Amino acid sequence: MIDYEAEYNNRSLVPEHPAQIEGWKRDAAAYRAEATCDLAIPYELSERTTYDLFLPAGGMPLGGAIGLFLHGGYWQALDRTFFSHMARGIVAHGIPCAVANYTLCPQVRVGDITEEIRHLAGHLWERYRKPIVAFGHSAGGHLTAALLATDWAQRGLPLRLVPAGLSISGVFDLQPLIDTTLNANLRLDRKEAIDASPLAMVAPSGTHLTAAVGGGESGEFIRQSRIIADIWGRGGVDTRLDIRGQDNHFTVIAPLADPHSDLTDALVTMARTIC
Repeated sequence: MIDYEAEYNNRSLVPEHPAQIEGWKRDAAAYRAEATCDLAIPYELSERTTYDLFLPAGGMPLGGAIGLFLHGGYWQALDRTFFSHMARGIVAHGIPCAVANYTLCPQVRVGDITEEIRHLAGHLWERYRKPIVAFGHSAGGHLTAALLATDWAQRGLPLRLVPAGLSISGVFDLQPLIDTTLNANLRLDRKEAIDASPLAMVAPSGTHLTAAVGGGESGEFIRQSRIIADIWGRGGVDTRLDIRGQDNHFTVIAPLADPHSDLTDALVTMARTIC
């Protein structure tokens, strides 16, 4: 029997996580200090529904895509100020990038957060008229997949508003979380967990999803990425599974801050060819 409490408790699995999170905060602040950016742009009226926009040299380009980074924290922790440097890699290649906030559980539910991020995607289109390459970590990986699976045409937006995404250490089936302590704030029941799971959404044929996960993560996190790549791939999505060395849940996103890393290259390729 799988011990879901142990498998999904990343802070217990990585005892050195406080230093890694503090490093995120420090590196994010350093990048904001040097970057061309517009901070705390609202996309809805609530306090946390804001994003920071990071621009390449020369400002907003006329064409091309825009990146959208979605942070992790199990939908109940952290904020955009820990992750500004996740924009560094693609911005160095001339691609603007938004780093998003969203309201956290238990103030709202996971489905509410998903809807906030969909509203943000619509806001970005209305404001910048660019297709979106979404990329996110952990809960942000879940939100990335949910964006790809959204029926944008039904919302009066371009059918392929979000044609490509990079989900890093994503949670695509939320049912295993129901009986863990994480659910104290998430408050998921079985139906809500299924409804919020990208695995239960119609595979968005014609899109691309790279599911990346650290080779040093728990078996459940590796399974989650394997299964979304498999099921969505059979549903018509161009999928790629990327199991990354022995990275853990906290180190696996580090390459996004490096303009010369393979993860950055993957995002740039999505922005320039798929979008």
